[in-house]
Amino acid sequence: MKRRAYAKVNLGLDVVCRREDGYHELNMIMVPIDFYDIVEVNFSDTMSFTSNVAYLPTDDKNTMLKAVNVMREYFGFTENFALNLSKHIPSQAGLAGGSSDAAATMHLIKEMLNLEADDETMIQLAKKVGADVPFCYMEQPAQVSGIGEKMDYFDLEADFYLFLAKPYRGVSTKKAFESINFDTLRHPNIEALREGLENRNYYQVLGALGNSLEQPAFELVPQIKEVKHDLLDMGFDGALMSGSGSTVFGITKDKELMERASAYFRKKGCFVRKTRILQPRKELER
Repeated sequence: MKRRAYAKVNLGLDVVCRREDGYHELNMIMVPIDFYDIVEVNFSDTMSFTSNVAYLPTDDKNTMLKAVNVMREYFGFTENFALNLSKHIPSQAGLAGGSSDAAATMHLIKEMLNLEADDETMIQLAKKVGADVPFCYMEQPAQVSGIGEKMDYFDLEADFYLFLAKPYRGVSTKKAFESINFDTLRHPNIEALREGLENRNYYQVLGALGNSLEQPAFELVPQIKEVKHDLLDMGFDGALMSGSGSTVFGITKDKELMERASAYFRKKGCFVRKTRILQPRKELER
């Protein structure tokens, strides 16, 4: 069986504070986008993992294998699976590629084994796999808080496009958070951003874009800042780094601008993709 594993972008990300347990309190707007990997799961005599890319781990650091192990421990099934991943979402990009692959794996195994588990049970299991996996499992726009475990879903109908540009170098999420200086940290207005999205107020959305991790990421990978400035100089109405980077998205209603941007950034060696917010929620192709 096959399933699409949709990427996400953070339209807003506020690192509220560092908690006593070492984690960071977050407040974010996350949306699924129409850009995906393809996850395939089939029954097999032994566990295996294959992919069209060679750099992915094949131990428990592999999110798909970890998802199987978490579900096996909870449900107690003994079946084994052949996992195959057609990878299109780049790594260290702030697009939750690994998390979306894990979430798709969980959906498929639940269906293949006819497991009786509601969304809340699956979300609790997804948390054990990774911070972004619960969001990717639900594939719905949400205001996400806590350390990523609290999700408040909302409806939106976006009438704009997202253009993705990622420089060759990625950003380690761990290093990005370690580089935060709370004395100079910018805190975007997440509530205003959500209000703009729900009310389809394009200019309010543009004015409320913000990501607390941008400045630390700019210092780690200066090319991210260059990409953002290039997008704005080209005429995109807004631009922002997604998650901890290194992908930057530009917002526009102009399809021709995205075509020009694709040619420009490809020449600079960037990964590019023309996409938009996933709406309405799509059923996956079998």
